[in-house]
Amino acid sequence: MQLNWDTIRGNWNQLKGNVKQQWGKLTDDDLMQLHGNRDELIGIIQERYGLTKEAAQRQVDDWAGRQEQFPRA
Repeated sequence: MQLNWDTIRGNWNQLKGNVKQQWGKLTDDDLMQLHGNRDELIGIIQERYGLTKEAAQRQVDDWAGRQEQFPRA
């Protein structure tokens, strides 16, 4: 079961480092502006990495599924 995106948004400051490790092309400014918004994260990953929307969604969902330090919804 994946991490609830409300939980991700609520803990975004703690998760930004994990996001940056996963997608190194994202800047600190990108991460500050995203505020844990899934759709915006997908869009920026799609843009920076030249992925299809579906591929970016898969990557984001896989990443969210690996975040174990926060309770699942």
